[in-house]
Amino acid sequence: MELEQTIPEQRKEEENGPEQGTLDAAGPGPAPRRRRGGRRAVLLIAGAVVLGVLAGAVTGYAIQYDREPTPLAPLAQASLAYPKALAPDDATTNKTINANRWHKTDDDLAKLLIEAPGGAKVDGVGYDTIDSVATQFEQPDYMLRNLVHTKVRRLASVSWSEGDSTFVYVQLLQFNDRDGADDYQSGQSSYMPEKKHAGNSGVAIQGLPSDLGHVWVDSEAEEKPGYLPMRSARAIARRGDVVLDIHYANNRGKVDESDVMDLAKRQLERL
Repeated sequence: MELEQTIPEQRKEEENGPEQGTLDAAGPGPAPRRRRGGRRAVLLIAGAVVLGVLAGAVTGYAIQYDREPTPLAPLAQASLAYPKALAPDDATTNKTINANRWHKTDDDLAKLLIEAPGGAKVDGVGYDTIDSVATQFEQPDYMLRNLVHTKVRRLASVSWSEGDSTFVYVQLLQFNDRDGADDYQSGQSSYMPEKKHAGNSGVAIQGLPSDLGHVWVDSEAEEKPGYLPMRSARAIARRGDVVLDIHYANNRGKVDESDVMDLAKRQLERL
């Protein structure tokens, strides 16, 4: 019924005005915000479950089984050429990327996730989809477009619970370049001091510049009738093209900042 009481002029302005959250050619608008009330659910979400389709593979195997083997064509050259590694010297160090360089974040991203502590119950671990991550935000459609715009490459997460009071959700977001990672990390960090979220400026993660990693513990616990008081914390940091996003919550209203800081530091060491 409240919707019918909208002032006509206001309703006309809303109809003719730009759609909130629309991306223009200049790039993304304000940073998409995670749902304040949905953070409890985020911490309890298990990792994505991947379902494989076997029917096509079985059919293909049956067809190939009855065919005569076909010899492979000989290689056109005796050996393959590989790029020559660049010898580090004063002229190339920190200026040129070694042609044969490999970084561990190019491997299985899920293997770089921090392990749950002993005795904890792992609720899920593995890769996430873009749309599943977008649903964790206030404007899922806008967040989906934002992730595409910033060229997110891979998403992996692990979640666990300790007893019936502490819930942890650790997410790694890898982008195609550092610019995308920087946009996400700085955008998500920008609104955390607001009262609706942490309500304070937080603290820098030890060993990192304050603009590359921060931890926030909510100033007030979230209290709802019929629920235990939930106090939350969040850590956001960037290393290269990977952003770590940690959500920590306790339904007894007790969160030790050092515990969240330790989780963030341990996860950064694995990147």
